[in-house]
Amino acid sequence: MSLARIERLRTRFDELGIDSLLITNPVSRRWVSGFTGSAGVLRVSRDEALFATDSRYWEQVGRESPEFTLVKVAGATTGTAPVLLEGTGGTRVGFEAAHLSYAGYEEWTRAAADQAAHSRPQLVPAPRAVEALRMVKEPAEIDALTRAVHLGDDAMRYGLAVVEPGMTEHALAWEIEKFAIEHGAEGMSFGTIVGGGAHGSLPHWRAADEPLEAGHGVVIDMGVIVDGYCSDLTRTIFLGEPDEQFKRIYDIVLTAQTMAEERIEAGMTGKQGHAIAAQVIADAGYGEYFGHGLGHGVGLEIHEDPRLSPFSDHILADGQIVTVEPGIYIPGWGGVRIEDQCVMEDGRLRSLSTAPKLDLEIGVSP
Repeated sequence: MSLARIERLRTRFDELGIDSLLITNPVSRRWVSGFTGSAGVLRVSRDEALFATDSRYWEQVGRESPEFTLVKVAGATTGTAPVLLEGTGGTRVGFEAAHLSYAGYEEWTRAAADQAAHSRPQLVPAPRAVEALRMVKEPAEIDALTRAVHLGDDAMRYGLAVVEPGMTEHALAWEIEKFAIEHGAEGMSFGTIVGGGAHGSLPHWRAADEPLEAGHGVVIDMGVIVDGYCSDLTRTIFLGEPDEQFKRIYDIVLTAQTMAEERIEAGMTGKQGHAIAAQVIADAGYGEYFGHGLGHGVGLEIHEDPRLSPFSDHILADGQIVTVEPGIYIPGWGGVRIEDQCVMEDGRLRSLSTAPKLDLEIGVSP
């Protein structure tokens, strides 16, 4: 798999105007090499693939990244720049500008300047060199993401079965996370969000030691990691009989999500996809209460390209996996968000998420 990804990366060199690429972003490093450790820098050129790391990982590189030539260095970054730049004189060496710190950039430019004048490489930014490839998932990635989604669904179902008035937000989050870990999750994609009552108006609220109250909504946003890949799922429930305001807002959000999942198609931009749900919410009179993008890509990172937002020019395509998560957030009252994780197949979205949604017909939580 790594060899195929290396070759895909090389096909981008001409477009990016580079002869080789330094990879310092840990997520892109893993995607290209298969390496799951925490330290190392790659340099991929047209004819070689180098992996520089320290002695903690020499054996691991051999096991996980056999397509790479190991470059042994003394520490996590000690001596890496001069060694990886050897033999690059007169070439354009790309770097991940969005992920290389200023201090790191200074280190690499010093190493380049220390080369003899006639053999200095030119360091050039190579924006989204790997991220653009990661947007479309391979079959094995879709399989891992599907398994993560289904485990997340199970964890959510468990949370919905045990939640009750008086339980704290933190206790519910712990129950969900405990279930996920006990049933095979490597970890959580992010700190589980449980926002009861007015806390639901804060999209990224973190669970607190405050009790959930009967007669209020609860927003639950959680995800798990399986084989390095993330899931992302949100459900909003109501503890007791939903009042008319909650029913109306929930129905608007569910309609926006349903229409987006039905109408988004390959070839659209992320901006166009976002607009489908945003228009439903705006037409209902709540446009000012939906302030974030409709969704985002999910993979080795919980938030990655493509984006579904008012500012996204990403072109949607088969093999991409994105969330569809419209919401309405009213300060002092609370919020409703419903989120599925979907895969683009044959030009249309298919939801991978199976966790139940609120049934307003019977007026109770799922």
